[in-house]
Amino acid sequence: MTLKTKNLTFLLFFFFSILSLNIFSQNIEDKIATVHNQINQYQKKQDSLIDVLEVLKLDLLHKKLLEKGLPAISDGEELIEHKAYCLVYSEKHEQAKWVAHIISTDVMNGRFGRTNDFRPDSLIPTGSSEEEDYFTKFLKPDSTFEYDGFGFDRGHLAPSADFRWSLDALSESYLYSNMSPQRPQFNRGKWADLEDMLRAYVFEKQSSIFVVTGPVLNDSLDVIKRSKNQVSIPKYFFKIAYDEKNKTGIAFLMPNEELTYPIEYYAKTIDEVEEFTGIDFFPALDDKTENIIESDKNIDWWLPARQKGDVAPLNPNDLQKNYFNTVQAKHFVDNGEKVKICGTVVSTYKSQKGNVFINLDKQYPNQVFSISIFSSSLINFTYEPEKYLKGKVICVKGKVSEYNGIPSMVIENEKQIEIMDEEEK
Repeated sequence: MTLKTKNLTFLLFFFFSILSLNIFSQNIEDKIATVHNQINQYQKKQDSLIDVLEVLKLDLLHKKLLEKGLPAISDGEELIEHKAYCLVYSEKHEQAKWVAHIISTDVMNGRFGRTNDFRPDSLIPTGSSEEEDYFTKFLKPDSTFEYDGFGFDRGHLAPSADFRWSLDALSESYLYSNMSPQRPQFNRGKWADLEDMLRAYVFEKQSSIFVVTGPVLNDSLDVIKRSKNQVSIPKYFFKIAYDEKNKTGIAFLMPNEELTYPIEYYAKTIDEVEEFTGIDFFPALDDKTENIIESDKNIDWWLPARQKGDVAPLNPNDLQKNYFNTVQAKHFVDNGEKVKICGTVVSTYKSQKGNVFINLDKQYPNQVFSISIFSSSLINFTYEPEKYLKGKVICVKGKVSEYNGIPSMVIENEKQIEIMDEEEK
């Protein structure tokens, strides 16, 4: 073979090698494109099935709500049915008398954020409240709005966060029929804490719950004078919860104002709130179940795990003169006055150095009042305070100071501690 022939053979071999490599490479690229296309088709199909599933779940929740979750409807009242909740609207007060919904376990997989699409409820025959009932706004030359508020939040009755798993349900929660005038300190404070607590309950217990929420309406209420429809200002709000799986219920009644007491202080039986509001909350339940859940007030069962063992502060009206509860203790910080602070010992701790620390009503890290007994003072006790006092209702006398922002008191002997019996509670 001549050199020329050898070169030609090499060039032909090289050309076909490159051609073969390009064809092979092209086949891989085609396969990658095909897989990408299959993934996109799968994702579209998955999204479509998720949408169908959400609709079915909403239908099921609505069915359950109608069967077991609605309060009694009085003569002249009309049930308004949305996909995610039902309500009875009070035209006189321009807000719902109550709103009933279910916090589903699907809330744990919520994937949608706030929609903020506030709008009137077209299902209210007489027309619902609207934006002009809460504030006015003016378009400025720079195309932004200036807001003039009337001093109240548009307080959700059925919270939007309870519906984060469904875009349709979430959007429905912004209808004005689901709004009631709430003081900002209330809506963004303890009321929000209560809403968070119920969602935490669903998460920890893995159990959906029926919830009924509403303002306490009566003829003596003031109205928002600048509101377009003269919306009434509730003095109290209630929230009722019923766990069908665990056969238990709880109720809360809260003043529409800035609240300083922990949530459990406002816990009631459902029976108590029924008497206060005149509403029969779960008439569809059989008598035995209704009697059980409506007389129950096991707040410890409903609290998040980190708060188990916490108790409500003592009612100040039940205490003797010059005795104060743990919430009131903050009013005496560093004023030099010796006072008596009362509460339930919910946790104790003895350090390696022998110092004893005691928390009343609320455990660490949510403590509201703490007691310190240093090791040098333990000789003045005939008992081990960290053991003997646990679970007891006590009053301690001394000066209130503050440690890390928490009202506290240093105790030097057992004479400063008064152990109260059941009658004194």
